[in-house]
Amino acid sequence: MNSQEQLLHYVWKYRLYPRESLVTTDGCRVEVIDPGEQNLHAGPDFFNAKVRIGEVMWAGNVEIHGASSEWYLHGHHLDPVYNSVVLHLTGRVNKEVVNQKGERVPQSVLPLSEKVRENADYLLHSDHPLPCRDFIAEMDQRLIRFWLDDLSLERLERKCEEINSHLQRFNHSWDEVFYVILSRNFGFGLNSRPFELLALSLPLNYILRHNDDLSMIEALLFGQAGLLEDSELNDPYYRRLQSDYRFLSTKYGLRCMEGFLFRKMRIRPYSFPHVRIAQLASLLQHSGRLFSTVLETENPVRLMELFRYEPSGYWSTHYSFGTESPKTTKSLGDASLEILLINTVAPILFAYGRSTDREECCERALRLLHTLKPERNAMVDTFREVGIQPANASDSQALIQLRKEYCDRKKCLYCRIGNTLLTSPEINQ
Repeated sequence: MNSQEQLLHYVWKYRLYPRESLVTTDGCRVEVIDPGEQNLHAGPDFFNAKVRIGEVMWAGNVEIHGASSEWYLHGHHLDPVYNSVVLHLTGRVNKEVVNQKGERVPQSVLPLSEKVRENADYLLHSDHPLPCRDFIAEMDQRLIRFWLDDLSLERLERKCEEINSHLQRFNHSWDEVFYVILSRNFGFGLNSRPFELLALSLPLNYILRHNDDLSMIEALLFGQAGLLEDSELNDPYYRRLQSDYRFLSTKYGLRCMEGFLFRKMRIRPYSFPHVRIAQLASLLQHSGRLFSTVLETENPVRLMELFRYEPSGYWSTHYSFGTESPKTTKSLGDASLEILLINTVAPILFAYGRSTDREECCERALRLLHTLKPERNAMVDTFREVGIQPANASDSQALIQLRKEYCDRKKCLYCRIGNTLLTSPEINQ
């Protein structure tokens, strides 16, 4: 759907047209009793509308296009689903339209006021990541507050869909799903997808069989990640892992990933994939089936400590294989631990609560996000720069949802901030 059609949908839905201006092409006045329910899936754009055309009351569906000819371009004249359309609205009439039965469909131009058109152009054609940047800080803060609360919930719902998809894959094993989501989040953004692929290629049960030996878990993870393929590296620790992985891969029938998938460019050494895999190995070795422990642990501080484990001694003097570095601790810091709680624990708790009808788990997830500090990243910082200061992780998650799902996709017409600005008399002054 192009921006012109989106705008027409918005104008129809919120009745932003002059009421007396709706007239069919054959001169009948259109009175809108109910614009209907917007349909975001296949089929007519609005269901169950009620309109009076001339002296006749019609109940049915409404279809909207930028121009009449798009009715035929989209094949609606051949689709019996569109026989239920009682009114065709368009920005430009350039053709009479008929349905699959050959019956003429009443149509009318849907007029746009100059103010709405100009404001929409301003928002939808801006080159800035936040088209509303010059106005957002001056808006009613209550509106923004309510919108952020809903966006935070919307983001949790979206993550629920991903978790439910994994549940289907793993026959509703919450332990396996938690392991995959946790592993993905050990990629901390740039390497999230490779870490997820690593977990998907290495069943949790294989790791649990060796939870009495950290070096075997490291061999499984590093080997499966494709990071033990160098035949010339002369490092005793590396050679031992390499030998162990050969044995384990034969035993379990494993096939490793391509090591180049894990990125090191523009990453601080502490966040190298080798360090993250070593941290994950230590966590998995000590924690076992971590999901059940998370369910029993409500205190956020204690939750953080569940994920804080020091990798094996080799990594205190290494950031990658073979090259020694000054000795440093390599356990996860507080900021990284909070990110794991935000992106792993809160969504899993919420999804588990929804799946099992345990509302207390959903409430725990929401409380956790309100307890944790807001994230510091480039996406959230774009809102800080225009005066929106997140108070907690719930707010920063909401702002990430706003940026990804609305701002970046130019869906200003579906955003409450954009809704408000669209009819503002000041936006173009």
